Amino acid sequence: MNLNKVFVLGRATADPVVKSTAGGTQVVNFSVATNRVWNDKSGNRKEETEFHNVVVWGKQAEIVGRFVKKGAMVLVEGRIQTRTWDDKTGQKRKTTEIVCEKIQLGPKAAGSSRTSAASQDQEDMIEEKGVPTIELGDESEEIKEEDLPF
Repeated sequence: MNLNKVFVLGRATADPVVKSTAGGTQVVNFSVATNRVWNDKSGNRKEETEFHNVVVWGKQAEIVGRFVKKGAMVLVEGRIQTRTWDDKTGQKRKTTEIVCEKIQLGPKAAGSSRTSAASQDQEDMIEEKGVPTIELGDESEEIKEEDLPF
């Protein structure tokens, strides 16, 4: 049995930008920073920051582009993927990234304001009930009222 699953909880390092493929599929690439804190053998506090490249496709990419801003807390669930390509000079390049399957948006940072098209009613609902998990299934499935998280 094999398993390729990763969960990363951290902060976005920049505002994501939504792009489209030639076929019209939306995609976002952004980075999430996570911190690890520990005490070394001498008892000194140490801290290390790790940066994770994340790729989000489809409708979730549009949502990430609208609601995730630099410094926002996000929980990304996905799989690790390593891909290679030739750069402009013909040199082989390699990158490892998290392909997002689900994402949860964290609480709005204190003192910040969202510059999205969300109405005040939507923001009130988000603060009252929390941000729902966005799970995209088969697009041909009918959405039922009892499946809605609010």
